[in-house]
Amino acid sequence: MAALISIRGLKKAFGRFMVLHGIDLDIAEGEVVCVIGPSGSGKSTLIRCINHLEGFEKESSVTVDGVRVEQGAALAKVRAEVGMVFQSFNLFPHMTVLRNVMLAPMRVRGTPPAEAKRKALDLLARVGISEQADKFPSQLSGGQQQRVAIARALAMEPKVLLFDEPTSALDPEMVGEVLDAMRKLAGTGVTMIVVTHEMGFARQVADRVIFMDGGRIVEAGTPSDIFDSPREERTRGFLRAVLNH
Repeated sequence: MAALISIRGLKKAFGRFMVLHGIDLDIAEGEVVCVIGPSGSGKSTLIRCINHLEGFEKESSVTVDGVRVEQGAALAKVRAEVGMVFQSFNLFPHMTVLRNVMLAPMRVRGTPPAEAKRKALDLLARVGISEQADKFPSQLSGGQQQRVAIARALAMEPKVLLFDEPTSALDPEMVGEVLDAMRKLAGTGVTMIVVTHEMGFARQVADRVIFMDGGRIVEAGTPSDIFDSPREERTRGFLRAVLNH
């Protein structure tokens, strides 16, 4: 079966600084992949290249569902199929929660308002905040806002959901509610790539864990492979530091 996402020789530089050194990676449909590693290892840059939020060197190749990611008409097609949830929630402050979730399907897919509203209410219920539908983002906690952001990404019925450290901007007591929403989502068959510092989440939810350092994939495997018996000393050192072993 062909990979839903296929990355070959992915290189990205900021000026003279090479952030990604020729990444090769395939993601299967329905797979949940967690990307872990120290700050500055290229994790966020990697997933931002998938929908071309970051450009990359021209010899690199990224395809999503058979469509090559590059500037032009193909890029709009890819972005319609790839949802993204950021560290900061990026909600429209002047719109209610419900309108935030309804907007993209109406604008991009031409979904009629009544259908968009029905779907938005279903999605808000799915992430556990249907009672907040008529509030504005400023009236919500950070955890609630991030769950709205997840519902908004799902509203486009994407083939892939990218999460860029979705809990890192939250107060500690709000992290659990967002991770719970993501756990439920992972059980629905949606393809997810999650850049995260939450090792417990990666161990419980991921089909595959990728450890990155210095712009390279150092090691990849099942959660048990990575957390219980990592092959590489660099992986072991990182896990000792973050897990306080």
